[in-house]
Amino acid sequence: MPRLPLASMILVIAMHAANAKVIDKNAAIAGLTIYYKVILPHDYDPDKAYPGVLAFPPGGQTMDMVNVTLNQNWAGEAQRRGYIVVIPAAPGGRLFFEEGFRVFPQFLDQLLAEYKIRDSKFHIAGMSNGGISAFYVAAAYPRYFLSVTGFPGYLPDATAQRVAALAGMCINMHVGELDTGWVENMGEQASRFRGSGMTVRMTVEKGQSHVIRTLTGEGSARLFEEIEETANGCGK
Repeated sequence: MPRLPLASMILVIAMHAANAKVIDKNAAIAGLTIYYKVILPHDYDPDKAYPGVLAFPPGGQTMDMVNVTLNQNWAGEAQRRGYIVVIPAAPGGRLFFEEGFRVFPQFLDQLLAEYKIRDSKFHIAGMSNGGISAFYVAAAYPRYFLSVTGFPGYLPDATAQRVAALAGMCINMHVGELDTGWVENMGEQASRFRGSGMTVRMTVEKGQSHVIRTLTGEGSARLFEEIEETANGCGK
């Protein structure tokens, strides 16, 4: 597949997400102000329950990174498939697997009060630092989640108790073939999860580095397809 120039890629991604309904919101929780974006389905009905995704951005988890992952990975498919996707920025630059973690679980409770999320449980996902955040939050508050996806991402501080907390979820792990350190760490953890009887999909993306382009634009459909397999026993 020919590689598009960066400007063309940005234009394609922007067009893919152009029709998505996105709301900017903020909340004061635990002494921090958290800013976040909410993608709503086309013809959103507040009285109807929708599947929900809590998605974390990469890097410093700034609002710029929220916009990047919103456009690259979530907006177009979320609206087409009828999902509510919430993407928060790290409050005050405090990463979600560090001090920013203290907004949980209150932030989750607030989202469930604002939106009707199917079964009152989210799918949780993220890229790089966002993937680490997704596993970290899911292991701390498993009752809120059905699946966890890191692209890339893994569980930090993987104690036996924290690993066991993920046991009821579908686990999806994607890592670039050229992203050597992450390939090794995620591969070892996926093996550990499987050894604990957990259902894990570990995909090494051919020719990809840390930013996995095969999961952007039209490729983002794969993230949703894996999430949707949760209803069928994680694609068993």
